[in-house]
Amino acid sequence: MRGCSYRRVSDLGGGRSSNPETPVVLLDDTKGSPVVASSSFRLLGRSTQGGRPDGVQVMVQDSYAYVGHLSSGGFSVIDASNPKDPRAVGFIAAPPGARTIHLQTHGDLLLAADVVLPGDVTNPQYYRGPREEPSGNYERRTDLGLRVYDISTRPYPREIGFLPMDGLGAFRISYTGGRYAYVSSSYQGYSDFIFSIVDLQDPTNPAPVGRWHLDGMHIANGESPTWAKASRVGHHHSIVAGSIAYGSWRDGGLVLLDISEPSTPILLSHTNWSPPFGGATHTALPLADRELAIVLDEATDDNYADGPKHIWVVDVRDPANPVTISTFPTPQEADYRYRGGRYGPHNLHENRPGSFQSSEIVFASYFNAGVRAFDVRDPFRPSEVGYYVPDVPPDFAVPAPQSCDLFVSEDGLTYVTDFNAGLHILEYTGA
Repeated sequence: MRGCSYRRVSDLGGGRSSNPETPVVLLDDTKGSPVVASSSFRLLGRSTQGGRPDGVQVMVQDSYAYVGHLSSGGFSVIDASNPKDPRAVGFIAAPPGARTIHLQTHGDLLLAADVVLPGDVTNPQYYRGPREEPSGNYERRTDLGLRVYDISTRPYPREIGFLPMDGLGAFRISYTGGRYAYVSSSYQGYSDFIFSIVDLQDPTNPAPVGRWHLDGMHIANGESPTWAKASRVGHHHSIVAGSIAYGSWRDGGLVLLDISEPSTPILLSHTNWSPPFGGATHTALPLADRELAIVLDEATDDNYADGPKHIWVVDVRDPANPVTISTFPTPQEADYRYRGGRYGPHNLHENRPGSFQSSEIVFASYFNAGVRAFDVRDPFRPSEVGYYVPDVPPDFAVPAPQSCDLFVSEDGLTYVTDFNAGLHILEYTGA
């Protein structure tokens, strides 16, 4: 049990450890839900995000956190210059009926993905089957897609560019500066989101450059899905290292693309372990200097109904033949499987420029098991070196946290969103 002590909430006056450095797990045995567990992290502050606690992707630029929302229909700006007292200072609304779940920042630019998603993202059925009707006949809108904002005045994003997408819009973006952004895009005639490249040489006029999809997705072109009907195959997002895009394709697994010529991405490899494993591949993080990729499969169902989901270590020395060599350990300090909400991995800190960057320490959000830090110096035996499971507000919809996304700054401050509980700012104190 990693040397953790177990005590009732009442022993520590409302669930707070008097020494935040001490590894401690608190359980309320009468309710059976975790209150707080910590090792190598300590809580600094929280924000309700201006009364919009449904946070998903978070980016931090010069002590300002930009948070996309699951259902609030836009994104928030939070002044985190005092991490013990972060304050919401702005909200940018999405188009009517749309959401801005994901965004990216670099320098003075913020890219936001405006999307309409059929169904409830918190419902497991969202992760089953194709997103659109096979015919591709869904409402055509002109106000969904990729938006570009100037954030040179950090609290006040100002829209300067827009690229419409004629399907359901843009789902997620990868952008770390430079000319190109890599977008999960929805277009008429495809069964789900696909990979696209957008030219931002002129950020006021973003231009489509190239696109790529798995065989079977272009329904309007006569293609038919080759996967099981219950599978959800579509591009979640890709992270680029050098000339290779490391793509997560949900139940379609891991795809490596050569994007040295942006107009014509070329398939290097397609690796899929679903079945027999659970699928829902969410994030593929390249550790390029070590010729490794950390690939995370997302937990999608409440109460462990989808079974175990893994974080994989993949050897990519030969991009044409990725090989899985190990999986990350699962939480050991408590049994979170049936404690409410989802249990398992969701996302990784992506080693962005200007943030904490390491090819040895990997941070992951883990839904009701909070945030975890892992040491991958030995890629065949990854080990856990820290965790933080927040307590939950009294009015929380599920009796457990749902830690969703995270961003780790250069100084180790860890910004963690929750589907329902707002933003937590933690300090990683090291292994």
